[in-house]
Amino acid sequence: MTAHTPEQLRALYGRWSELWRGDFSHAEEILDPGFVVHQARPDGSDSEAVTGPERLLPEIEQTMAAFGTITITVDLGPIVDGAMIAARWTMRATYTGGIPGATAPVGTKASFSGHDILRVENGRFVEYWTCTDILDGLSQLGAISGPNGPAQH
Repeated sequence: MTAHTPEQLRALYGRWSELWRGDFSHAEEILDPGFVVHQARPDGSDSEAVTGPERLLPEIEQTMAAFGTITITVDLGPIVDGAMIAARWTMRATYTGGIPGATAPVGTKASFSGHDILRVENGRFVEYWTCTDILDGLSQLGAISGPNGPAQH
């Protein structure tokens, strides 16, 4: 296992953030072929069933298809501890349609936050734990009832 400085790991997280902004040009370079996602999925599917870039990139593409004008800011971090990187982020976007059950009109602004914890080995991400407040985002789009009810038109 190659040791990396905190500065190198923060730079690697910057490249991770580029993936979420739609730049997949370096995905094979920073994601290990055995990259595993640990995630509670709204549909109950096994987040660990598929590994590597082919697990993550379609999820990013789906997010990008449902939202235009995506802005992701890192609110806290990245915090580095050994081979682990943690950060809190917020995504702000404009709904472009396509989420089943959503009652919000196209053009609705939405935002939600999440946390990333990533483990690095030999300069690549090998594990990813994510906790995303997708329920907040879905309630803003009227796809589920939230504390303020479904989205209003």
